[in-house]
Amino acid sequence: MAKIVIVEDDVYLREELESILEKEGYSVESISSFDSPLEDIISASPSLIILDLNLPNLSGFQICRYLKARGIGPILVLTSRNQLRDELHALELGADDYLTKPCHPKRLIARIQKLQHLYANMHILLDAGDFQLDEKANVLYVGKNSISLSENEGMIMKSLVKAVPSVVKKEELFNQLWGSSEYVDENILQVNMTRLRKTLDEVGLSNRIKTVRGIGYQLIGGSYQ
Repeated sequence: MAKIVIVEDDVYLREELESILEKEGYSVESISSFDSPLEDIISASPSLIILDLNLPNLSGFQICRYLKARGIGPILVLTSRNQLRDELHALELGADDYLTKPCHPKRLIARIQKLQHLYANMHILLDAGDFQLDEKANVLYVGKNSISLSENEGMIMKSLVKAVPSVVKKEELFNQLWGSSEYVDENILQVNMTRLRKTLDEVGLSNRIKTVRGIGYQLIGGSYQ
């Protein structure tokens, strides 16, 4: 099931969007606290993001720039700002579509479905500076070399790259790999991390994953030092 994350500070509009999307069969998560919106969005692992521009602390423009630099999307901007310069600026920053409020529910759903179709048939390279990750094919590119990752290795690497420079919590990895942290032995995650580190060694990316004791894992080195 596709998961849509709503980044909107208007409580009433947020609830209305949740209702519209849930009736269409989408899994929905809303960002209701804007103290750490970037971390909250990334940890939600969205299939699509609906993003307002007028937000407390960080603007929607800033959030869009940050997320798209990490290959996170698609991003559909839904805003009351109807000036052409705002739309062009959002698109320049990487927004995939731009709608102004009020927006008819059928138009919103149609745009969401279009973006989902486009992204389902698109190979997206996550750029980590000294290597790239094809998140659809789970192929890691280092210079002229490439190596195929297992499904679990690909999911872990995708989480680490998108979270840089933050730490990815163990609970987040449990949820992404196995759907829950319940009834899952932590040793299984450690085994997967060991395999991934050995795979990275093969393409000259040794010691890139740091274990943050008691919390999780972090991608280090390369262009992040």
